[in-house]
Amino acid sequence: MDYNNIMEKMEKTINVFGENLSEIRAGRANPAILNKIKVDYYGVATPINQVAGISVPEARLIVIQPWDVSMLKEIEKAILASDIGINPNNDGKIIRLSFPELNEERRKELVKEIKKTAEEAKVAIRAIRRDGIDEFKKKQKDSLITEDDLREAEEQIQKITDKKVEEIDKILLNKEKEIMNV
Repeated sequence: MDYNNIMEKMEKTINVFGENLSEIRAGRANPAILNKIKVDYYGVATPINQVAGISVPEARLIVIQPWDVSMLKEIEKAILASDIGINPNNDGKIIRLSFPELNEERRKELVKEIKKTAEEAKVAIRAIRRDGIDEFKKKQKDSLITEDDLREAEEQIQKITDKKVEEIDKILLNKEKEIMNV
């Protein structure tokens, strides 16, 4: 029996979950926060990292240095229009993004937010499990596999699901520690 399709879908779900967590601002400067921000580069929506160099010289600072100085205003505008909650500081050559220290209340909000994201990922994993089991039930109904094969498939899919949910919990725990101990 082939479970590769189910495992692949679950793995993609976990990867998306990890990407979503990397974009959450945890008090440290993380360039991933800029991933979804697009700049108008001569009429084309372009990611910031394709029009500028991005560096993290300090724990709470991101420096964006456009390759074309005329893009400075566009990048600044795009950052202000995004919802990252940080005001860019433009000195005519580079843009600095300073990340303020997180207070306790904001940290707790972030933890709540990541727990919600983790729960959504788990729901997606369970939906993949349900679809996989339904697929095997259909095969059994069409007499392509036996009842024992179906039971075996259900057990295997459940084991895979449990492992993936455990993986999500581990990722969540690490991110939670990162946020609370910044």
